[in-house]
Amino acid sequence: MFQQITSNHPLDTFNHPTKIDLMSSVYLDNNATTAIHPEVAQAMFECFQHGFVNPESQHLLGREARRTLEAAREQLGALLGLHQADVHADHLFFTSGGTEANNLALQGYQQDAEQKRRLVISGIEHPSISTTAAWLTSLGVDVQTVNTLSNGQVDCDHLKTLVNKDTFLVAAMLANNETGVLQPLEAVIEICEPMGVPVHVDAVQAIGKTDVHFQNLGATSMAISAHKVHGPRGVGALITKHGAVPRPILHGGFQQAAIRPGTESVALAVGFAKAVEVYLEKKDEHRKQLLSMRTKLESGVLEQLDCAIVIGDDGPRMPHTSNIAFQGRDRQAVLMALDIAGICCSTGSACASGSSEPSPTLVAMGLDEQTIEGALRFSLGIFNSDADVENAIKQICAVVSVL
Repeated sequence: MFQQITSNHPLDTFNHPTKIDLMSSVYLDNNATTAIHPEVAQAMFECFQHGFVNPESQHLLGREARRTLEAAREQLGALLGLHQADVHADHLFFTSGGTEANNLALQGYQQDAEQKRRLVISGIEHPSISTTAAWLTSLGVDVQTVNTLSNGQVDCDHLKTLVNKDTFLVAAMLANNETGVLQPLEAVIEICEPMGVPVHVDAVQAIGKTDVHFQNLGATSMAISAHKVHGPRGVGALITKHGAVPRPILHGGFQQAAIRPGTESVALAVGFAKAVEVYLEKKDEHRKQLLSMRTKLESGVLEQLDCAIVIGDDGPRMPHTSNIAFQGRDRQAVLMALDIAGICCSTGSACASGSSEPSPTLVAMGLDEQTIEGALRFSLGIFNSDADVENAIKQICAVVSVL
């Protein structure tokens, strides 16, 4: 029997198989996923009620579903700065999420690379980039990894030595998912553009937390995902410049010009567009709130724990992400103790949570073993409060002090 959760949490609109008091936990893992915004849930609910039809169907209801889908695509494109005015319009292909979007870019551009064999990635990429690159080596691709500076940014001087006429793509994220450090993409693109080398950007973590405008960015392609910005899980997108469409990596129907075949979910597309719209409407307010809470969290922990250091704080960061190392402590032990105390955080990327290996991002930054082994990521969201942060500080300091 499903029981309704009774709290003020945004997930109250949904039923759960067991009665869980979500308000007893402080959720500081928003880089893993975010709670769906009530306005997004409402928009999707209305779409599910009226838009169950396949948008590829040619009858009246199918045509209406198609119009709703394309309106969501156009709205999302407008919000993210795509050129949509004429025959030279940019493209937005809906995918199942950021991982698929990144795979479509790397694999699709590799198939279209002709004789070029070099792929350049940074050492701090999400597993959907790094593991795909590792797999491409089995196909004879020459994968080169750019060094990382101690502040968490890519080393552009090293990048200059790696990009050559044989390079078919450079992949660099906009904001790191573990440290929150923003990457110098303008400099990356300035290096690649004169040589005609395309740049793919993983912007999954960045939407709303920093300005993301595709035309101004100057990248060839960009991956985004809905569930990092209080939208639904199961939908993302690959955005590309006009004339820079990758080869498909899935084959089947002719949806989305056969670049990404498969029946599109109208409700997920509507939810994605609504999530970005709602977040960007108050982006300045959200960023101020998130930065205030992050500052409070970091200062509160650092004041009480001599063993604590903030990783990446000497570089530009997103306002909601804090990677704190508790030197001399085991990150897994701290994580489990905090979980028992009701604090939800992570040891790094959720997509690599099953691995016991040290974080590739922190290793690439050249941090010592003691720092890496004690590092935890705390990522705030717009539904967090100062009370959440105060509770987190109290529990973090209590747990770390006895371990």
